[in-house]
Amino acid sequence: MRIAIMGSGGVGGYFGARLAAAGEEVSFIARGAHLAAMQANGLKITSGAGDLHLMPVTAVSDPSRIGPVDLVLFCVKLWDTESAAESCRPLLGPDTAVVPFQNGVAACGILQRVLGAQHVMGGVAHIAAVIGAPGLIAHNGTMARLRFGELDGSLSARAQALDAACKRAGFDGAASGDITALIWRKFVFLTGLSGITSLTRQPIGRVLGDPDTRTTLRAIMQESWQVAHAEGADVPESFVDEQMEFCHALPQTMKSSMAHDLEHGNRLEAPWLCGAVVELARKHGFAAPVNATIYAALKLYAGGRP
Repeated sequence: MRIAIMGSGGVGGYFGARLAAAGEEVSFIARGAHLAAMQANGLKITSGAGDLHLMPVTAVSDPSRIGPVDLVLFCVKLWDTESAAESCRPLLGPDTAVVPFQNGVAACGILQRVLGAQHVMGGVAHIAAVIGAPGLIAHNGTMARLRFGELDGSLSARAQALDAACKRAGFDGAASGDITALIWRKFVFLTGLSGITSLTRQPIGRVLGDPDTRTTLRAIMQESWQVAHAEGADVPESFVDEQMEFCHALPQTMKSSMAHDLEHGNRLEAPWLCGAVVELARKHGFAAPVNATIYAALKLYAGGRP
């Protein structure tokens, strides 16, 4: 498959590298020092699932240098969604799929509006990975999972082709007939993980070890579940308890990417996570006080360090 990685950070860099190492024709779109390092020295992955040094790497800043591809893994931060979508136009052929592996629940709608609904699939990524240094993706633990599918629930040829590519690459990637529900389920989980690890500046192990922060984590996800339920998403009420159990299986040193961004003075995705919970709850006529408090605590940092 011809694959373009729009946004070559923790998610795009990791999965793109695994696909390229398995023989797919992968081009990375990046910028700044990360791009320069990839062009000079390739892309390195450190991971509990096995290290990798991909060399050489096709890495560019301008998507028009790549041309039409079969698939775009769309992995930019949420504030860049619209501008990055516009820059994807040279990558599109008649059947090209653009799959957002982003946080939040807004990406598919934005991409459909900019690029056309026929080009957009849904996607969910579960991985703890960041840019550890220019040209280096640091993956914490071994969890690395992709789910993707057509938004109408059909099992298309392009979804099956990506499924097969993931299997060739040796990671947990699979097509789903209910990707919308999976997007909402990740939203419920991630608002909890991102909110509590950013608010406390502590990894999940410390959070779970204290009764007050553990209770707060559950309360964040409970409010997010209420929003998902109000939006008509297929997320069972038992999901919050299941995710609390799942948190115990995570690497206890794990923090969310938003906590990592906060520590490094980068912009935050808070408006699309805890902020979105507050906004959607208001739309449905109820309050989300825990998420509102977290958003109030983080919003002064949302633009990054001055």
